Amino acid sequence: MPELPKRKVGLISCSGEEMAEGTITRFATRKVLESLRPEDTVTICLPLFLAGGEGDRTFARYYPTIAIDGCDKRCAAIGTEMYSSKPAVSIVVSELCPAEAGKFGTARRLNKDGLVAVDKVAEEIAGQVDRLLGIHWDRSSERTADQSPAAKDKSTPACSCGSGIPAQVLEIAGRKVEVLSLPLILDKFRQAGKPADDATAAEMLETVRLYNQIPNGEEDHWKRALGSEYASYCAEGL
Repeated sequence: MPELPKRKVGLISCSGEEMAEGTITRFATRKVLESLRPEDTVTICLPLFLAGGEGDRTFARYYPTIAIDGCDKRCAAIGTEMYSSKPAVSIVVSELCPAEAGKFGTARRLNKDGLVAVDKVAEEIAGQVDRLLGIHWDRSSERTADQSPAAKDKSTPACSCGSGIPAQVLEIAGRKVEVLSLPLILDKFRQAGKPADDATAAEMLETVRLYNQIPNGEEDHWKRALGSEYASYCAEGL
């Protein structure tokens, strides 16, 4: 049976090299990727993204992304919106940790205040990841409520590059909509022997919702479109 892709959050950080705040964004992002939320995040390379990296742009188009910028120029956030879609969250170090020039050290060497800022920004990123994924984080045991301590994996950060995300276009509420992961979801339901009825359409809607944003008030339109597509899909396999 095909495995559905795990929903993750993409992190795209500022690449500014001339200021300490830019270094803070990269250190904080790395901390989230490596230790705070390694199973729930991937890194998006900003230079590759801006240069036309299709894997990164496709990921940011369908999955929630967090842009982490050093200053109010918001290069990461603006670049993400220009070439893909508006980031789900935009974090700016100079706003989250306002400070006088030079307080954090230099771009090459952060001082004590700079390292404190790294921790603060990393915690903010992790909190936003939890919110976007609907995860309840148990701070006392440093694990999600539905994850056993043994399941916590110190794996290396995953990259979104080359993430081929299957999608299928449906007509929903009078417009063409690209539905992320629908081919895999259809196949998974059929292999599970799910009948083409209203109950299955409702269940499929909740599965599709994990990978797609469904506008308020359009649930019935999506349910009907998914039910019709699943019925056709099952008929093709007869």
